Amino acid sequence: MDKKTKILIVDDEPINLDFFDVMLSKLGFEVVKAEDGEEALEKIKDEEPDLIILDNIMPKMSGWKLTKLLKRSEEYADYRDIPVIMFSAMDDVKDKIEGFELGVEDYITKPFNFSEVLARIRAVLRSRELSRQVVLKERKIASIESLNQSLIYFTQHLKEPVVNLQKRVETLDNGSQEAVADFIEAVRSETKQVMVTLQSLEEEIEELQNAPEVRDERDADLLDDLEQKFQKHFASWKENQGGAGVTP
Repeated sequence: MDKKTKILIVDDEPINLDFFDVMLSKLGFEVVKAEDGEEALEKIKDEEPDLIILDNIMPKMSGWKLTKLLKRSEEYADYRDIPVIMFSAMDDVKDKIEGFELGVEDYITKPFNFSEVLARIRAVLRSRELSRQVVLKERKIASIESLNQSLIYFTQHLKEPVVNLQKRVETLDNGSQEAVADFIEAVRSETKQVMVTLQSLEEEIEELQNAPEVRDERDADLLDDLEQKFQKHFASWKENQGGAGVTP
């Protein structure tokens, strides 16, 4: 079941709270109510709404002050990105500019038409979702780039020791116990280092698979395929080492 979009309504007029509660609930939103700015700040921490709709003129704490705390105070830094729509009976351009400068996403003058308010709510929510998708996409690109660098590192640090071991196999004097023992120790040492690098790579792939920004089914399939290929290649390398008559 899809999670409902949660909207916090902040207004000192009970009739307005009840109106929005009824109308928005019928449209499938989850509604949380607060009668003043102080209560609203508590609800923001407890409920973590997806959108805040607040009146400007309220007792105890105005909409201006609430917005300023939410957008600029370190105490509320975790909730700073919650979009805000502000209602006000003041239609002065200066007031609107001040609201936008504080960080509100929209400013609606009373009296309002509910259809217009609903359209603006949906527009703000779409904008927020778009911004979220952009951030996730940027994180995904950064994660893939990090994995790509790890693959390059792994390839570079695996090739040289394997080549060196192959050369030693070709010149190994099987009749010399000392030479064989020395070679076995070299294989053990190099294999240990390779396994550490491989383990690190596997952990990075697993972490990337579990990251929210790469939960897309196509991305998960790509990473699964990538991990399977590396497991296959590494298993083949270990088999070839065993075929050379050496057991690390």
